[in-house]
Amino acid sequence: MSTSTPPRVPHAGLMQQWTEQLWHAVSAVDEDAATELVLSILDEGTDPESVLLDVIAVVQGRVGEEWAANRISVAQEHAATAINDRAVAAVSVHPASRTTATRGRITVACVDGEWHALPARLLAEVLKLRGWQVDYLGAQVPTAHLIAHLHNTRADAVALSSSIATRMPTAHAAITACQAVGVPVLVGGAAFGPEGRYATLLGADAWAPDARTAADHLAKRRLPRPQPDHEQFDDLPHLADQEYTLVTRNSATLVRTVFTALEDAYPSMRSYNDFQRERTAEDLAHIVEFLATALYLDDEELFTWFLTWTAQILVARGVPAHSLPPALDLLARELKDFPRAARILSAGTLTLTTARSTAARNPV
Repeated sequence: MSTSTPPRVPHAGLMQQWTEQLWHAVSAVDEDAATELVLSILDEGTDPESVLLDVIAVVQGRVGEEWAANRISVAQEHAATAINDRAVAAVSVHPASRTTATRGRITVACVDGEWHALPARLLAEVLKLRGWQVDYLGAQVPTAHLIAHLHNTRADAVALSSSIATRMPTAHAAITACQAVGVPVLVGGAAFGPEGRYATLLGADAWAPDARTAADHLAKRRLPRPQPDHEQFDDLPHLADQEYTLVTRNSATLVRTVFTALEDAYPSMRSYNDFQRERTAEDLAHIVEFLATALYLDDEELFTWFLTWTAQILVARGVPAHSLPPALDLLARELKDFPRAARILSAGTLTLTTARSTAARNPV
């Protein structure tokens, strides 16, 4: 960093104060106030990395929590995220953030289909502050385009980000493709599961729970380059039963069939308006998509987590979650010849039933 004075890391109380101020600006959709706040914090000599990770990232986490609790709309969530992204941009061009690349070159990208780009953006800016030359490719990067970029840049590593668990099959393809051209892969984001368990399963060279840990990991040692003939797909022998492939290929048919039968299994649905019916179809599509991903990873806990989360989201929006078990039963009927799918669906039904019984015994 081109300054003779080391950046200061403020105490927790001051950091919390700044976080609250930024939250108020973001929630009021006041881009000017948010940018001015960030710049003033930097002008005081605060460490840019701390501004990125201990202020902006914390506020973005709160944005997600407020959306999940139905206290802000999707539009408000998008606006807040856009303002936080501009706040990151303000940090990146501030004189305090000027660095010289001395470590090497890293490509930072989101997995194809992953539109939550801010975590990757934060990592890219932190790596720049740590002295890396960074190629930030943004959201939803097709694997073929990523590989073409690597051929042209001789990157030392790729950092792949994903927040959506259903992107894991695509992430697997991207990881394997990068390694096949000799570039190691560090992954991060909630999609890779608790303690990064899917990162290990899918053969990533490293995993980090957050941007600071990722930067620390890369600073300690460079990831070794994989051999050109590196191959990982054989490490998922459960895929030989073709359940994942068949469920994915027939997902649209499954959704239509279950949707039609759900009116009889859940009579309240007959009074739904067009918007409610559309959202029900979307929910069924998400259920099938998460089931397919659970089949790919052979992890029923991913599916049960998704159902628990979905039930909480529905309740927060005043929608009863009672329609979920009938939908799972109908889906199980369609997939009765798929042993792993039947096991995962059974676990999901048990999880929802247990949650409802617990809620009945312990009303708020």
